[in-house]
Amino acid sequence: MHDIFDVKNKIVLITGSTSGLGLAFAEGLAERGAIVVLNGRNNEKLNEIVLKMKAKHFNVHGFAFDITDNQSVKDSVSSILNTLGGIDILVNNAGINIRAPLHEFDDDDWDKVIGINLTGTYKVSKAVAPHMIENQGGKIINIGSMQSELGRPTITPYAASKGGVKMLTKGMAVEWAKYNIQVNAIGPGYFKTELTKPLYEDPEFNSWLCQRTPSNRWGDPSELLGALLFLASDASNYVNGHMLYVDGGLLASV
Repeated sequence: MHDIFDVKNKIVLITGSTSGLGLAFAEGLAERGAIVVLNGRNNEKLNEIVLKMKAKHFNVHGFAFDITDNQSVKDSVSSILNTLGGIDILVNNAGINIRAPLHEFDDDDWDKVIGINLTGTYKVSKAVAPHMIENQGGKIINIGSMQSELGRPTITPYAASKGGVKMLTKGMAVEWAKYNIQVNAIGPGYFKTELTKPLYEDPEFNSWLCQRTPSNRWGDPSELLGALLFLASDASNYVNGHMLYVDGGLLASV
């Protein structure tokens, strides 16, 4: 019987995959037999992660490029296609957050947050899409956020970028569904990663979050793998333009 969640030998490009959720995604898919292309801007760090994963007998490759640089994106996607022969699944994971009150927010930091979180997602997707269109199939998974739906003090630019990711996902799905390309997104709630370490180590914030979340705890990155496998596999072949929130029930709670 065909396993509809099978991703074995699928070629997966994951941006921003040398740490945090991106690395968890890479390891989770590699464990299930996918051919994983790791990405980051720091070539030394990228090579280190690739070697560690190869030591686990994972089929991984590393391509260092800046997702905000058009030429770098185009050249790197072309190199990946020439080296591996295709890209079956794209996970647009790379992202940053810079915290400050909006009326004090630095304009260059606004450009940086929007440029990486939203415009970078657009640029990489646009570079990969022609191959998927020619191949008549593919999966694009954008990493949004619970902040695709909510605002919080000091992270308005981040929320704006992730709200944009939500609508970009819908737009790409509408444009590319006719080519058998499914474009969906995952909206994580609060997960323990390097990025959120200052938050979960803050007793006041940690207490507030656990009380605010119906599950009464932070998420573990491994708990996102089910959603990722669903959207990366044949199990989601008729799911398009959807944002799947994995948040312990927070968005469902007043």
